[in-house]
Amino acid sequence: MSEPTRNAIVTGAARGIGKAIAQRLAREGISIVVSDILGEEAEKTAREIEQSGGRALAVRTDVASRPDAEDLIQRTIAAFGSVDILVNNAGITRDNLSIRMGENEWDLVLGINLKGTFLCSQAAAKEMMKRRFGRIVNLASVSGIMGTAGQANYAASKAGVIALTKSMARELGSRNITVNAVAPGFILTEMTEKLPDNVKETYIAQIALKRAGTPEEVAAAVHFLVSPAAQYITGTVLNVSGGLLI
Repeated sequence: MSEPTRNAIVTGAARGIGKAIAQRLAREGISIVVSDILGEEAEKTAREIEQSGGRALAVRTDVASRPDAEDLIQRTIAAFGSVDILVNNAGITRDNLSIRMGENEWDLVLGINLKGTFLCSQAAAKEMMKRRFGRIVNLASVSGIMGTAGQANYAASKAGVIALTKSMARELGSRNITVNAVAPGFILTEMTEKLPDNVKETYIAQIALKRAGTPEEVAAAVHFLVSPAAQYITGTVLNVSGGLLI
């Protein structure tokens, strides 16, 4: 099934999983807006996409800011003509035991991970509804399904992302807009590579495939959900965890 040329926003795309998603979609002929609060790194990722033959624009965005979220959509339309795909990948962690967690640690994680996903989705959906087409993919986590000790804020934010995904899928389906989520497990990124070896081994021991995943494997799942092959899939959570969550 051939895929038409479309325009995509990927938040948190300067590095890690978001960068892999942006690069994968660009290889499929999709124009990419590289959105990240790390402006210089977003510019670098956009240049790399262009050097590989793709079309890209970097936009510095604080996804937890409504003006920034709305500006992101308008700048995408100005550059490429439409917003067809939104991948809400931007997210942070501030790990701590719940009994010790500060209110600021809670608010910051929920603000970026959940509120940011809502604000960007709301702004994009308004434009998608006009054209009666859209694909929204939210990056959740297996932590939002099974919970993780020391990550009450992160797990709660990702559980919220899952609920938001399902609710918006019901609201937007009649306008030919699908809303899905990808829930990665233990993925090798700059953040996880810094973990002590014993911590990595503990995670991997719980994974059925006995290895960590890669950003490219998450990107492949996102690409599937925005492709014509998934046009009848909405409101689902695709578990990409190698069997950490079964």
